[in-house]
Amino acid sequence: MPELRKSVLRVAGLSAALLLSLGVARALSGQASTREVLIETSDGIVLTGDLLWTEETRGRPFLLLFHQGGSNARAEYGSMIARLSAEGFNLLAVDQRRGGDRFGGVNRTVERLGDREFTFCEAYADLEATLAYARELEPSVWPVIWGSSFSAALAIQLAAGHADEVSRVLAFSPASGDPMAGCEPGAYVEDLAVPALFLRPASEMEIPRVAAQLETFQEQGHQTYVADPGVHGSSMLNPERVEGDVEPTWAVVLRFLRGENQ
Repeated sequence: MPELRKSVLRVAGLSAALLLSLGVARALSGQASTREVLIETSDGIVLTGDLLWTEETRGRPFLLLFHQGGSNARAEYGSMIARLSAEGFNLLAVDQRRGGDRFGGVNRTVERLGDREFTFCEAYADLEATLAYARELEPSVWPVIWGSSFSAALAIQLAAGHADEVSRVLAFSPASGDPMAGCEPGAYVEDLAVPALFLRPASEMEIPRVAAQLETFQEQGHQTYVADPGVHGSSMLNPERVEGDVEPTWAVVLRFLRGENQ
């Protein structure tokens, strides 16, 4: 295996080692060509992610993709990466410290952690480290933060706290309630100073607190969308999981990413 190249940056006064590039192009779910990267968080967790970025694509809009609980980057986003790349985006999809084999595959970060367990809120450090990595790689590009379920809630927090480093945020089915105690999205939405799009499947709108949450976001001036048909999280863009037409949802997402109709 090629020797790892290592660079170091400081975030909020903390040193975070970035172990960059295994140097070999890999296929993500047999589609887009990526390379595997390792990113160390401020509390010493080493994350594994898949980076689709080259010197030739430097300067393109940069998407940072975070999966839902119990899942992993390749399983959740494998079917979406090639399309997003074809639309002109650089991408980094990361296995967070909370995850597993939902939708298949393995969470490479969790696999290294053994018996260590973390709360959903503690995974916020993973998003911060990923943002810092992307900003070091592309200092002139403000990334788009893309979250699914629990990571959607953390994406809102990240965008609110790093408005000078983030261009916009997409939150698919942002989680709330007891598992998110201390990092619920409602605590950070009012501080959002970047464009935001909140998405829910129609089935979740039957839950009163979910419907109320989306209505609040809309009243605060943020964009919202209800996918019908749709399923929980970013999977509402996957036709096999939705078992229906996802093109209307894709159209909304791509218009938002391009800054259209705003």
